[in-house]
Amino acid sequence: MQLSEQELIRREKLEKLRALGINPYPAALYPLNATSASIKSNYEEGKQVIVAGRLMSRRIQGKASFAELQDSSGRIQVYFNRDEICTGEDKTLYNDVYKKLFDIGDIIGIEGELFTTQVGEKTIMVKKFTMLSKSLRPLPLPKKDAEGKIYDEFNDPELRYRQRYVDLVVNPKVKETFIKRTKITNSIREFYNEKGYLEVETPILQPIPGGATARPFLTHHNALNIPLYLRIANELYLKRLIVGGFDGVYEFSKDFRNEGMDRTHNPEFTVMELYVAYKDYNWMMDTTEKLLEKIAMDANGTTLITVGKHEIEFKAPYARVPILEAIKIHTGFDVAGMPEDELRVTAKKLGIEVDETMGIGKLIDEIFGEKCEKFYVQPTFITDYPKEMSPLTKEHRDNPALTERFELMVNGKELANAYSELNDPIDQRERFEDQLKLSEKGDDEAMFIDQDFLRALEYGMPPTSGIGIGIDRLVMLMTNNASIQEVLFFPQMRPEKKPLQLSDSEKVIFEILKAEKKMELDILKSKADLSNKAWDKAIKGITKQQLAKIFKESDILFVEILN
Repeated sequence: MQLSEQELIRREKLEKLRALGINPYPAALYPLNATSASIKSNYEEGKQVIVAGRLMSRRIQGKASFAELQDSSGRIQVYFNRDEICTGEDKTLYNDVYKKLFDIGDIIGIEGELFTTQVGEKTIMVKKFTMLSKSLRPLPLPKKDAEGKIYDEFNDPELRYRQRYVDLVVNPKVKETFIKRTKITNSIREFYNEKGYLEVETPILQPIPGGATARPFLTHHNALNIPLYLRIANELYLKRLIVGGFDGVYEFSKDFRNEGMDRTHNPEFTVMELYVAYKDYNWMMDTTEKLLEKIAMDANGTTLITVGKHEIEFKAPYARVPILEAIKIHTGFDVAGMPEDELRVTAKKLGIEVDETMGIGKLIDEIFGEKCEKFYVQPTFITDYPKEMSPLTKEHRDNPALTERFELMVNGKELANAYSELNDPIDQRERFEDQLKLSEKGDDEAMFIDQDFLRALEYGMPPTSGIGIGIDRLVMLMTNNASIQEVLFFPQMRPEKKPLQLSDSEKVIFEILKAEKKMELDILKSKADLSNKAWDKAIKGITKQQLAKIFKESDILFVEILN
């Protein structure tokens, strides 16, 4: 591992601390009795406090120093005075340990007394300090020049997501997003718990990836010697619990879909699903409006939320628009009852890519997604989906070609999906069989037939309404974030590129190639000016690491840099 100059210096300081008998990583409990926030909210002049946190800044002025300590609740100023800390003749603790061996980013404990500075800053007079964890890497802290301009901010998205632990330390607003995320999930729990619904857990590893149309992740259970799937939804297990006699169950579930990644999709995501017996999708729309009003108030103190350039009002009621009507409004095509072949032609006329594996449901879904979805910025229930799009949904009571389903659209994206749940086992079997036909046509997102779920329905499931709410997208809305990666502590990332480990001879060749991109092998060897032995070893090393390739062109050997 190659270390920077600062990292080497910090390791030297680590050894000096140990040489002085100071353990840089002590094991004992540290007896905290305050935080930066509690000190400021309940300030008492002269009060004795014990706090801990990261050293984030300091201004050393001879025998005195002001510094900032950052803990989980914020920052507070601390004042180091040599004579307060070192009451005897030996000033080593201040002059050597604090001034020379401590660094920005170190986690330290402070025992001291509260006082207010002449400019009114609430501050801790340090009486005793303890090293709790020596930081061996410097924090990427922003700097401010004489004109007040900030530079060197830690704002590169890839670095921030990959090193979220650093992001949380140096960018306080990031922590606020995740605190608000917890408020949102707590708000949902409070709402459902007050209604007497039971929070449950269902399997993540499933023999059949049911409850949604999506491409699953496949794994293998060695002891049972069977294939298993990471769940794409928890719907079918929650419905089994309704069959078993629970009137209302919900779960915050981690779901997994082996599909694309973008600003609104991550392969691992969180969904809250709720199922309530003896209800229908009309009741669920009313209930969802009340839930989102509460969430907005609990998270932001208002139902009017700023999202990008829009102001979105979560106060009920929300508009309700049938999906076929929405398509007719925004495309001019009436696709109600349209045969599959004609629907495919219509989709092509609208500039939508289609293929032979797509049935009626997929075609309508694509048309709505491409041509209509973006218009629904304010919360809108898109209702009454065709039966082909909804294999788990009850047939519409007024139109057998449709189902009693809605999707909640907000800011041009789906936030929730809900049904009057299909509880007719014979109808459900036929719908699964239709999905099987789609699978045979090549649709790798079509549903599997879950025989055990069908068996459960045959014992009888009461009329039920269910909903799934995308928690990540909900948090994006409530925190005004345009990217799902901003609301996940650790979003999925491509493997981190390892820094190049090149010998001195390899560096010489690589630098020449970077400038030329492609050149004759003999010319490169001449420019590198290495011994034959060093040349042979270096050119082999560069090609082995796939940094360059050697190839023949018109009987001449060339070297070309890759990537």
